[in-house]
Amino acid sequence: MATIKYFEDLFIWQESRKLTNEIYKEFNNLRDFSFKDQIQRASVSIMNNIAEGFERSSDIEFKRFLDIAKASGGEVRSMLYLANDLNYIDAKTVNELQNNCRLLAAGIQKLINSINKKSQ
Repeated sequence: MATIKYFEDLFIWQESRKLTNEIYKEFNNLRDFSFKDQIQRASVSIMNNIAEGFERSSDIEFKRFLDIAKASGGEVRSMLYLANDLNYIDAKTVNELQNNCRLLAAGIQKLINSINKKSQ
């Protein structure tokens, strides 16, 4: 397995970037500014915590930031339920975005598990 030198090479970071762009696109015209700000910040938190953790000096720190990134994904997923309840976006889009969040969370967890195995 090749060593990854840059966080930009991590598949989970690439996918979190795509998710963030989709969230921004879907909520771009929403006039509920506090809702829009919160879901956008939560999505940005996923990609930024992956990046920041990668740039830390230890696997322990990286895992901690991956946990935070995964939790932010849960926040996005939760807010998407509310977006559906409030008819901010259609149910099909909500389901697609939530599925992307679930797949991203699984990828983050897989990396956490890999780091755990390496440190044993």
